[in-house]
Amino acid sequence: MSKPAKRSNSRSFRGHGGPLRELITHGEDHRAWKEKIVTLPRLNLNNRQLYDLELLLNGGFSPLRGFLDAENYASVVQHGRLSDGTIWPIPIVLDVAEGRAFSAGQEIALCDAFGKPLAVLSVTSVYRPDILREATEVYGTIDPAHPGVKYLLQETGRVYLGGEIYGLALSDQYDFSDLRHTPRQLREWFATNGWERIVGFQTRNPLHRAHVAMIQRAMAQHGARALLHPVVGLTKENDVDYVTRVRCYQKIHRHHLGAEASKLSLLPLAMRMAGPREAVLHAIIRKNYGCTHFIVGRDHAGPGADATGRPFYNPYDAQTAAAKAADEIGIEIIPMSEFVYVAERHQYLPVNEVPTGHTVKKISGTQLRQMLADDAEIPEWFSFPEVIEVLRRSTQRQRNSGLTVFFTGLPSAGKSTLATRLYAKLLELQDKAVTLLDGDVIRQHLSKGLGFSKEDRDINIARIGFVASEITKHGGIAICAAVSPYEEARRKNRQLIGRYGRYVEVYVSTPLSVCRQRDPKGLYSRAAQGLSQNVTGVTDPYEPPKSPEITIDTTDIDPEAAVERILQYLGIPRPEHSASDQLRAETRGAARNTTSP
Repeated sequence: MSKPAKRSNSRSFRGHGGPLRELITHGEDHRAWKEKIVTLPRLNLNNRQLYDLELLLNGGFSPLRGFLDAENYASVVQHGRLSDGTIWPIPIVLDVAEGRAFSAGQEIALCDAFGKPLAVLSVTSVYRPDILREATEVYGTIDPAHPGVKYLLQETGRVYLGGEIYGLALSDQYDFSDLRHTPRQLREWFATNGWERIVGFQTRNPLHRAHVAMIQRAMAQHGARALLHPVVGLTKENDVDYVTRVRCYQKIHRHHLGAEASKLSLLPLAMRMAGPREAVLHAIIRKNYGCTHFIVGRDHAGPGADATGRPFYNPYDAQTAAAKAADEIGIEIIPMSEFVYVAERHQYLPVNEVPTGHTVKKISGTQLRQMLADDAEIPEWFSFPEVIEVLRRSTQRQRNSGLTVFFTGLPSAGKSTLATRLYAKLLELQDKAVTLLDGDVIRQHLSKGLGFSKEDRDINIARIGFVASEITKHGGIAICAAVSPYEEARRKNRQLIGRYGRYVEVYVSTPLSVCRQRDPKGLYSRAAQGLSQNVTGVTDPYEPPKSPEITIDTTDIDPEAAVERILQYLGIPRPEHSASDQLRAETRGAARNTTSP
């Protein structure tokens, strides 16, 4: 079948590097692909890949025709340009796990998480990337404390597929549907309403008075309207959730900037937190969405500091990179300094414009989170009452969010003993629903039929993690107890569950010699006699957790004292103990307990 032409439109818009390139097929071509797709192998995409696909299909990643092939990938990594010389700072690639049988010349149906086909990839390139070089060139570091590098090293498949995309449909989005626009839709709206100069703005934070002052100054200086364009794809872990951010944007748009001067639209982007290179990508995207100007603030798209407290990027690196690329992209960059409140003038000013001797006031994000957690009063000069109301509701939801406590350790280490006691105490001490997910019970039901190979063990732990994530998502508490011998499987559970609530890993570090002596199920005895295979700690490895929240060796600690230590870490309010209870807890010995805030 001949490759169908890309979409042609009655109204032509210029995007980055040429005409706005949208990859959704239409007419006979669309019908032909719909018929053929039932015969093609299918690949369900993860969240990052789905967001990348969305911007490929709608033209936000114009001029890309699909996922980068090997030649373009190498050029982008090394030079920040496509192989034809067009500036493009970050690789947009389709990664797959090793062992998947894909080859050049193949056509693959790309589907959402539910298996709905969204596009066809015509594979032209199957290659193994140099992951470390990609990290060094794109992110400037190989430190896994950088969230983009961490994803690259720990989440990304080791094989990349490149090729052109033939789109069938954009992914289904049902939340804030009236605020989701393609580049073409926005540009048509701008043209219809006579908007010619448009300043693009985004922040990963809720909007406060400083942000509004920054936007208003940019609009006034450049005679422009504003496109409020918050990211609703993937941002930095522990950022304020996008629903809360969008609600804050809605308040600002409605009450403080107004529909005559601003347009609110959502951007389905998976951020890489790549600092300077990402700032260039954001400028390209805003060019494709119709902006003539783009605000770049201090440390734009930066992930903060490494473990030593040193920032990954200098504060103005992103502004410099974006400004250098601006003419080539065809957009004007507006570099903005930090805005602070000047008490004597009752207004916000760039920090470099504050008159000598005047009083500067500001509240950091960390301080604000603490004030919200403490129900403290937020000063009127800092934010707007309607925004604070949104944030207080969000804080209350977080207080009511769920929790997973995941016990891991060798067989007979004491996981089930502690988990059962913790389950009972949580039922007694608080009002959330509590579910106990014991590894042995799960294997009898949810994982019946699985063996003890590494693959089957990982599937079992993934199933436990999925159930725990659903419990956590809906505000409950999941108590999990499983050997879970492999660090990678545990890490994936941490990442999944951490999206919805708190995740606490308890490493029951009881030595193998003690576990052998206990051996209530006879596992070690049967292994010694050659009657059992795949026994963790004997014939199969156990990979100890690298950074558990709590470590407990049950050799010399009473289970009640161990559970008490866990409850203290969780911050569960306890009734007053009797003197005898306190004395017993003190004389039982102390767990070797390591915590991280």
